[in-house]
Amino acid sequence: MAITDSVASLFSFIQRSPTPFHAVATMRQRLLSAGFSELPEGKPWLHVGTKGFVCRAGSLIAFSFHPEAPLTDGVRIIGAHTDSPALQIKPNISRRSPPYLAAGVEAYGGALLRSWFDRDLSLAGRVCCRTQEGSGEIVLVDFERPVVCIPSLALHLDRKANEGQEINVQRDLCPIIGLDSDSAPATLQEMVLDRIKAVYPDLRATEVLGLDLFCYDRTPPYLAGLNDEFIASPRLDNLLSCHIGIEAICSHQGPSNCLLFCLNHEEIGSTSYSGAQGNFPAVIIDRLLPTSEDRAICLHHSLLLSLDNAHATHPNYRDRSDENHEILLNRGPVIKLNAAQRYSSTAASAAIFRMIAVEAGLTTQDFVMRSDLACGSTIGPLTAAKLGVEAVDVGAPTWGMHAIREMTGVKDPDLLLRAVDHFVNRPVLPVISERW
Repeated sequence: MAITDSVASLFSFIQRSPTPFHAVATMRQRLLSAGFSELPEGKPWLHVGTKGFVCRAGSLIAFSFHPEAPLTDGVRIIGAHTDSPALQIKPNISRRSPPYLAAGVEAYGGALLRSWFDRDLSLAGRVCCRTQEGSGEIVLVDFERPVVCIPSLALHLDRKANEGQEINVQRDLCPIIGLDSDSAPATLQEMVLDRIKAVYPDLRATEVLGLDLFCYDRTPPYLAGLNDEFIASPRLDNLLSCHIGIEAICSHQGPSNCLLFCLNHEEIGSTSYSGAQGNFPAVIIDRLLPTSEDRAICLHHSLLLSLDNAHATHPNYRDRSDENHEILLNRGPVIKLNAAQRYSSTAASAAIFRMIAVEAGLTTQDFVMRSDLACGSTIGPLTAAKLGVEAVDVGAPTWGMHAIREMTGVKDPDLLLRAVDHFVNRPVLPVISERW
């Protein structure tokens, strides 16, 4: 099966986005090339224009307004998150197992830990350093090659390895950096500083002051299956949704108004300076609509399309899914439903999305958890509650969610993008009238 342009673009986006900070940098370049202007959050906005964006600590908010569409008519909001489950590096190198150097990690989010063994892992993240001039500078770092590994213990040394043993993050998941020798870095900071000097020679960095550094899988995305029916890739949850959101807003024509929220820290609860439980979306909307009444009217007429991957029915574990709600790859976008509002979809918001999908020539699928299993969540309910906006949770069907590599159908990114494109460009949203 020939790879489509949008899937090739998705693969490129994922490879350039090993961390949320890199994802925002990649989206920033895409927006600038599409004619969007970057607005500094810490300065007055003297000229907002119709296409702009703001970045904050691994999050990005962009807008595309049609000059003839009043904001009080509402906005089409796309929401996604930039982070993925990972292993975050602790600051100090361990020399507890000479002659080897190792790092400590914390599990970031609900990572499927067993999938991190025996992989080609690199390191990437955001680093604050001091320069020769004495200033502090934040830079993005990516070692861009396998530099750490977490080897499994051989079956011969652990005959119960296949019996579902618990993985201890502190003990079992220490990435090995290399041999401890005279040429080895004395500290992790020294190792990172050497990389900064190689990549940013003009910066004249002298010291690493702080870092948000993560392990990530260096194996690129690829097509899988006998006839290339599937996509296998790291960080599909949720870079797939970020890519769809950025492509949709860059191709937005109107006559509607559109907002894009790509927010950090969803995998750890969203309570942060740049997460969905923070003030970032509300502050930006307040600045775009300073009058409280205009803001209230706008949000009443708006709809949030929360994009996050959905669990597909696993053919080897069908009993882990609701038997009456089978979710298949390559069969269309998934509407996610939950009685406890762990997903934001309601009868009304789901109906609107179904109508949009039908107009785009698509079928939709309905996902519900088994009633005896706990449900995950998204930024949808959090953002809907913070802003007071109707929302619907939708995603591409996925196997192996939260593993180091996940799978979706090769058609699923294109199918979801068709629905989102129609959502942002439809002249008016479908109307759901209430009859009492």
